[in-house]
Amino acid sequence: MTHSTDLALSAPFTLGALTLRNRLVATAHATAAVTDGAPTEADATYWRRLAQGGAAMVITGGTAVAPESTLPQRYLTEAWRPEIKDAVRRRAEAITDGGAVAIAQLVHLGRETLGAGTYYAPVSAAAVRSPREASAPHALTTGEVRGVVDAFRISAANSVQAGFHGVELHAGHGYLLAQFLSGVNNTRDDAYGDRIALLTQVIDAIRTEIGQLPIGVRVSVEPGKDSGLGLDDLIELLPRLDAVSPFTYANVTTGVRNTYVPGMATTRPPLLDAVARLRAAVTLPLLVSQGFRVAVDIERALDAGADLVGMARPFIADPDFARKMTAGDERAIRPCTGCNEGCRTFEPTGTCSVNPELGPPGAAARPAVPLLLTRRPASRSGSVAVLGAGPAGMECAMALARTGATVAVFDTAREVGGQARLAALAAHRPGWQKLVDFQRDQLSDLGVRVRLGTSPTSAELAEYAHIVLATGAEETALPVPGELRTLTSTDFLGRYADVVPRASRVAVLDDGFGWWQGVSAVESALAAGAREVTLITPGNGFATGLSPENRTQLMNRLTGAPLRVVAMSGVTSTTADGVRLRHVLDGAETDLAADVLVTVGERRPRRPDLSPADGQTVRAVGDCVVPRRIAHAVAEGRAAAEAVAAGSLTATP
Repeated sequence: MTHSTDLALSAPFTLGALTLRNRLVATAHATAAVTDGAPTEADATYWRRLAQGGAAMVITGGTAVAPESTLPQRYLTEAWRPEIKDAVRRRAEAITDGGAVAIAQLVHLGRETLGAGTYYAPVSAAAVRSPREASAPHALTTGEVRGVVDAFRISAANSVQAGFHGVELHAGHGYLLAQFLSGVNNTRDDAYGDRIALLTQVIDAIRTEIGQLPIGVRVSVEPGKDSGLGLDDLIELLPRLDAVSPFTYANVTTGVRNTYVPGMATTRPPLLDAVARLRAAVTLPLLVSQGFRVAVDIERALDAGADLVGMARPFIADPDFARKMTAGDERAIRPCTGCNEGCRTFEPTGTCSVNPELGPPGAAARPAVPLLLTRRPASRSGSVAVLGAGPAGMECAMALARTGATVAVFDTAREVGGQARLAALAAHRPGWQKLVDFQRDQLSDLGVRVRLGTSPTSAELAEYAHIVLATGAEETALPVPGELRTLTSTDFLGRYADVVPRASRVAVLDDGFGWWQGVSAVESALAAGAREVTLITPGNGFATGLSPENRTQLMNRLTGAPLRVVAMSGVTSTTADGVRLRHVLDGAETDLAADVLVTVGERRPRRPDLSPADGQTVRAVGDCVVPRRIAHAVAEGRAAAEAVAAGSLTATP
């Protein structure tokens, strides 16, 4: 453990008239716990818990400044409406009561619809179509631009009156203020053709309402040399903006919609090498964001000149991130894996695949019910045997050990991790190994006995009062007749580095659901040097099950790769040098050359048949109940531990 005084990230920082307790900022995000444009009690609960975890400054996101910047579901906070001030005040007080500085980020989406329906016409600096939209937006008139300025002014005033210490203007990620900053999107010939003109007016208008309270400006380095808002543009624009209309801090990040939340293929903060250039360009406080997870990267950013370092998803995964990091207890931080699943789906609100404590509104945790297989009248209290050292089993054992229970974990595999360890073997998917390492280390620190490469005997199991089955699932092999070497995706991911050099034409038969098994087989084959990869799917496309962010970033990685996708097709048979394809609609058959076929089969529960001893209760969790996502495994593992602990309290000694 690094002593907290050795870390620059633990030092306080002065921002205007405010003192931040450390250098770690929870950058703008939201959980969509908003009804009819107003934050709910569940929203306040989330922010209170985060602030209590030690973040120095908490920036709330998902706050729009005008009706045309909202979505039909109305889960964005509607900051221009004075009638929601009490709801916004609950949010602000939740943050400040936790000891953090509260900043409200304000956004106008402009031409970006977030891929959702909208009641209003998208607008922008000019009628330049976004690559993420089908149609060009309405170009705002000069009078309409003045209306945007007023919308920001009113929203900022409402936010500060509700208790926020200040505001942050979202001029990044391709939204409206960024569209005016962009040399490609802003083609106007009036006064607003000056790329900083709109932002200067917005800052000046807000100053008339909130005085010298903090105004931050968030900008993002947009990808592509011709993006119109690259790093060089920002280095030119930020000092000029500050000279004309001084603001309190610059928050610099990267990306646009569908790339600004990087998946686990991004393993290093994208801006780390640019911090020194940014520091040389701006004299005001500098906050750098995106991809920061570990102390060594945060310290490097601070050493290079950043004043503050921001992150969002790490705080979702572990709201105590800042407290643990500043205490030098990095090993205890529940890691964000970068999976972009629960936090990006909003069904109905944001959750987290690795944090079982984050549940939907009205729930104290993620809903999860372990399968109760056998309940015998408790004749004793005693220890717990967990069969399976994957995410579900290890989560269960961790939670039990923290209650003081005696627990042992058994697994026939020689390494912990289960399906998460397998998923982490794939190219560009290392994030899952972070979860495996965290759970393994926690078990070690808690003194939990873990026995690998063995199965307990019936006599050994009889010694335990409770048994929790977390034995996972196994993939079924598809019965494809023929001569070609055929592997399940499970087998392939475990050995692709050895298979592909001797079989450089790889065919992958997906199951049609477009999830990571087939995608990872494709990426792993390419990473191992495959000369030609063909993805065959009975579905209508490739990677259709992934979130928009993950799918967009996947396609960016695959640009230029020797990959073909054959949709709406199956494999009927193989030969020594290829596969026979059949179209699912017209039945037409074609041949495809291949050296190996990888199949994605159904995953089925793997559950041992146990005969419980007297007074012994057996529960099952995770994939051995029904194969699903890691989020289900982690939540059910935690719920099983709580059920065991509750049962032990009532057991008769």
